[in-house]
Amino acid sequence: MRRVSRLSATIALTAALAFTATACGESSTDSNGNGGGSSSGGSNGGDSNESAGVGIAFDVGGRDDHSFNESAATGGDRAEEELGVSIDYQTARNGETHDDRVQRLTAMAQAGYNPVIGVGFLYNDSIAEVAAQFPDITFGVVDSAPEGDNVYGMTFAEHEGSYLAGVAAALTTETGQVGFIGGVENPLIQKFEAGFVQGVEATNPDVEVDVRYLYRDDDRGFNDPARAAETADAILGDGADIVYTAAGSSGTGAIETVAGVDGAWAIGVDSDQWAQPGLAEYQDSILTSVVKSVDVAVFDLIESVENGETPSGVHSYTLAEGGVSLATSGGFIDDISAEIQAATDGIVNGEITVSDTP
Repeated sequence: MRRVSRLSATIALTAALAFTATACGESSTDSNGNGGGSSSGGSNGGDSNESAGVGIAFDVGGRDDHSFNESAATGGDRAEEELGVSIDYQTARNGETHDDRVQRLTAMAQAGYNPVIGVGFLYNDSIAEVAAQFPDITFGVVDSAPEGDNVYGMTFAEHEGSYLAGVAAALTTETGQVGFIGGVENPLIQKFEAGFVQGVEATNPDVEVDVRYLYRDDDRGFNDPARAAETADAILGDGADIVYTAAGSSGTGAIETVAGVDGAWAIGVDSDQWAQPGLAEYQDSILTSVVKSVDVAVFDLIESVENGETPSGVHSYTLAEGGVSLATSGGFIDDISAEIQAATDGIVNGEITVSDTP
């Protein structure tokens, strides 16, 4: 099954991707040209009914991660097209501090953007701090739920979508062993692990799941495709033929490695990675993807603010409402669609309870 000679080329390519992504993130302001460098208003951000546009602060990796940030950007792009709003996109650097994120969000609020959205749980504390200083601006954060009267948290049932991926993996594997790669070993990524392992074991308890993390506590895990490539190669070398990676832009490294191995499959995450132009050459190796509707959540928040609403609190996007799903692009899981649908129905109607912890 293995085609080892491909790995060295893969690592070289993913290392280049990591360098490029990091280089692109060296400036804390990666803008789409809609502004963001100017400041307006005082500590209250000015008149919230005269928004200068929308500010979206990406997690590490930027919008071209083909995954998590890209999904958020899709929601912003849709808002530009359908609502006529202007979006300023900015990107975090590897190894950023809390103060770095506070500075970025503060600049967006001072520029008059409303809402201001942080993409990723790393923005939790900084959103809470900055939102308290700009009570007339709505702040949103994806994958977290900080407190604040003007803060809207958007969370997802990643474990439910990952359960379906586990069902698909258990029904597809020919070696009886599959793998999971997490970017960082934290509660959020452990939700992906928990659902995937439970789905595999519920479908075929004889299938083994090899679980590995790129980093224990370092956000580089979401922007290190070279390390993901090496980890995927090790998992495949130990006998797995399916690798599910939940690690942001690092996942591109795993997908590339899997694509170089005959008979192996990758499972994507956050976006439908089969449909990502930047991964088109690996389409034949992407079995499916666990899709998080970050684009829908981002669009919903922008639309609400544009309609004069001030949403706050937390909304959890679940499988039942389409907040997470399993992609069918490529048709590779069409032959097991009945089993996938049965698992979906079981989760939605409460017959299957998916754990969010390993």
